[in-house]
Amino acid sequence: MQFRSKALAKLQSPEELDLPVRFARPQGRLVLAVTVTVVALACTWAFTGSVSAKLGAPGVLTRAEGSYVLQSPYAGQVTGVLAEQGQLLSAGAPVARVGTDRGEQLVRMVSSGRVTALTARTGSVVTAGADVATVERVKSADDPLIAVLYVPGGSAGTVPVGARVDISVPSAPQQRFGVLRGRVTAVGRAPQTEVQIRSFLADPRLAAQFTRQGNPVAVVVRLERSSATPSGYRWSSADGPPYPLDTATPVTAAVHLPAQRPVDWLLP
Repeated sequence: MQFRSKALAKLQSPEELDLPVRFARPQGRLVLAVTVTVVALACTWAFTGSVSAKLGAPGVLTRAEGSYVLQSPYAGQVTGVLAEQGQLLSAGAPVARVGTDRGEQLVRMVSSGRVTALTARTGSVVTAGADVATVERVKSADDPLIAVLYVPGGSAGTVPVGARVDISVPSAPQQRFGVLRGRVTAVGRAPQTEVQIRSFLADPRLAAQFTRQGNPVAVVVRLERSSATPSGYRWSSADGPPYPLDTATPVTAAVHLPAQRPVDWLLP
């Protein structure tokens, strides 16, 4: 009978209009106010705030014109090496002498540059097309270094010309000397193959390393110069390392991307 009485009372007043209204407790109102405030602040930050991001990429220090491998057009024995590593030579200058069945022949520079590595040795036997030397295409020993970064193709579109770049050099520990400062001067229009990278750098090992995850896009970075540092370039520390930088040095860079509003990540 007790349950029947309650059921009849429910039918007589289905919306319970006769019951007093229970308002939220003070603690509930406080939680609601805090929630509304946080949401409002988040919305304001999403539209007016900004978030900076960095894009990491491997690269190498080199010259603007790159390097090439000088190869012997003759087969025979090397009877003399006529150049020295680090020497600046003009186009047509002799680099090595090769004894062939037609007499001694000279292997000459294809274009002017600085010899960065000598492969030929006196007494060694070479075949036609064998490597003799690696030559850096420069006109002067004072030609500045640049950094070429190899960015994944899907990320290259986010890199603007003029972006700041921080470059870590393995031979100059970052904890002690800081990072090199630079600016993006050019972004490639198409991904580069391993063959293209090898042709520019004259280094098969680096070309294979940079294309390990796919064909990347080349990003050229101009290093900021400074007459106050031994290296001749600007560092995040006062002086940087007390020695010059070498070409063909692998580096790791962080490109500063433009700041974005958080709401841009949500909008198409």
